[in-house]
Amino acid sequence: MNDEQIIQLFFTRNEDAIRQTDDRYGAKLTRLSENIVGSREDAQECVNDTYAGAWNAMPPHRPAVLSAFLGKITRNLALNRRRKDAAEKRGGGEADAVFEELAQVVSH
Repeated sequence: MNDEQIIQLFFTRNEDAIRQTDDRYGAKLTRLSENIVGSREDAQECVNDTYAGAWNAMPPHRPAVLSAFLGKITRNLALNRRRKDAAEKRGGGEADAVFEELAQVVSH
């Protein structure tokens, strides 16, 4: 199935659009995402989220190049996932609580 046919499936809200998209681009999107997030499981989750994002964007948006459209969604999701994971490794916003506890210990 070509890209225009897949896009038309999205526009008619035919769920086969997801299967056809996965058949045609799933492996490439997974590799793209895995190269960014470093985990096969996280990469697959990003790809699944890509399909949901494409489903929500079409219509009204009609991409000129489906592969680029899907790649951009995947890349952005993977980068966001990587940033989130990096933030969690740095404390995930819990550093303030640690500093408060340390201040209480030091003040006694």
